[in-house]
Amino acid sequence: MKSPSRNDGWHLDEIAVAIAGKKHWLWRAVDQDGYVLDEISGPPQYQGREAIADPASEEVGLPPKGMISDKTRPYGAAKRRVMPDAEHRSHNGLNNRVENSHVPLRKRERMLQSFRSPQVLATLRRDLPAVRSLFVPPRSNRSVFQIHPHRLLVMVQWKAVALDKWPIHLTRSARS
Repeated sequence: MKSPSRNDGWHLDEIAVAIAGKKHWLWRAVDQDGYVLDEISGPPQYQGREAIADPASEEVGLPPKGMISDKTRPYGAAKRRVMPDAEHRSHNGLNNRVENSHVPLRKRERMLQSFRSPQVLATLRRDLPAVRSLFVPPRSNRSVFQIHPHRLLVMVQWKAVALDKWPIHLTRSARS
């Protein structure tokens, strides 16, 4: 895990998610290295944007130097209250990093035809970024000579963890 820096920049976005037929909002912050911080709330309100910005800065420990969002107006108001010193850039094209972080969630939602309970979504929110950050090397280490050893090491770690959790499944697949 990387240590937070004052030079971090966050990409902020919201996504509507159906849970048991009711619309909820997932507020997501992704830093420049791809680490995801997110929060679920009810209807889209001004407080939702603060709900992600305030706990995210507490969790990371330092407020970001800048934030990038889409053109939704309440982000500016939340920024003034929670992170007044951060530079705010609002442009649809700059926000692609956080938009791409919604893709695995949307794929899973399509498979399930919506989420049955908030617990399913919470489990998915907790596990997807952890697995992704395990397998995807940090942006600072993106040469071919660093990615391959990183992935080999991660696969060894993943198999060790999975073998502890599902020993029968992995031993059968290892034989075939």
